[in-house]
Amino acid sequence: MYVTTACIKADHPWCPSALSGLDSSETLLVIFGSSGLIDTPDRIRQVLDVCPQSHVMGCSTSGEIHGSEISDDSLVVAAVRFEKTPVRTAQAAVCDPQDSYAAGAAIAAQLNRPSLRAILVLSDGLHVNGSELVKGLNDTLGGAVVITGGLAGDGTHFKRTWVLKDRTPQSGYVTAVGLYGEHVRIGHGSKGGWDKFGPERLVTKSNGHVLYELDGRPALHLYKEYLGDRAAGLPATGLLFPLAIRTSQSEGKRLVRTILAVDEDAQSVTFAGDIPQGVFAQFMRANFDRLIQGASDAAMLTMNSHGNAHPETPTLSIAISCVGPRLVLGERTEEETEATVEILPKGSRQIGFYSYGEISPYESGACDLHNQTMTLRPLAKHNFYASVAHKTTQTPGA
Repeated sequence: MYVTTACIKADHPWCPSALSGLDSSETLLVIFGSSGLIDTPDRIRQVLDVCPQSHVMGCSTSGEIHGSEISDDSLVVAAVRFEKTPVRTAQAAVCDPQDSYAAGAAIAAQLNRPSLRAILVLSDGLHVNGSELVKGLNDTLGGAVVITGGLAGDGTHFKRTWVLKDRTPQSGYVTAVGLYGEHVRIGHGSKGGWDKFGPERLVTKSNGHVLYELDGRPALHLYKEYLGDRAAGLPATGLLFPLAIRTSQSEGKRLVRTILAVDEDAQSVTFAGDIPQGVFAQFMRANFDRLIQGASDAAMLTMNSHGNAHPETPTLSIAISCVGPRLVLGERTEEETEATVEILPKGSRQIGFYSYGEISPYESGACDLHNQTMTLRPLAKHNFYASVAHKTTQTPGA
């Protein structure tokens, strides 16, 4: 296996030779960039033009991650050429949230093979119900395959997102890549770092990912009470106050949901994933230190899920974190990405993005949709080396 990564910025010189040398029908390119690239995709085309044979996937972001550095309006790229790991890509339309389950099922059906080990899925971030997308994947695959990924971002604008479909940035699609066989080691981890506050409330009226009432009160009205002066900035300021939901008050597992939109007329709030009627919901707010610790915990879970990999096995990590923690942490945001790099094996490198939702198993088993978490997905094997700045290293036999 051969790997290289790069961060390409506007008006900065970039040499494509490291990527062109890896181009093949067994190569996977993973690309993350700003939402504005849908209008001016020149930098994307520059990468794709030197890799005409490679499999491609990518999406828009609310910030790009390269190593521990975070940037905006850049393009981060990882190129991986496999030797013994078959790669397949899939895509499905999701122009409306009602298409989400069918899109997940279609992606899973396209990739399902006896040797399927893992799926990385990237989705339009605004026209999808992430919970239904995940349910379609799980129902079709039976929970036996590791599924990770995320929902594309658009900063705090919530206007449009894109994924790479047919090598072009487009809205309204879900794309995925399947990895097959025993020659790639997959790990995953997902953790948050928010404090719950206020009473736990019953969801008394909802429809899919649209919340209408909590304890019989209009959801948007209640949200505005908690946000106070910040309510004028909705939906963006709602990222600072996600909801934690659980099926019963005795259930230990909580999923976090973040706002995508509000409807003043209906007094409703739309989230990235389902808010089922009858579940319990509680407001959350930021805890700086726990957000950073959550990133570190995600990395630790990732390493634990690696099985018997040597602790110093170099790793390529794909880090996906929600835009909410980035807004909260501000100038401290890179402490989150630094925390993951510190835990990953010596020599590890990572690319990633800030998203509108993260897809990963809660700890193990079938995948879930998460919001406001750090989710990691490393690809590793013995003697797998990932490097930055156009240097290329070799893994025999991967």
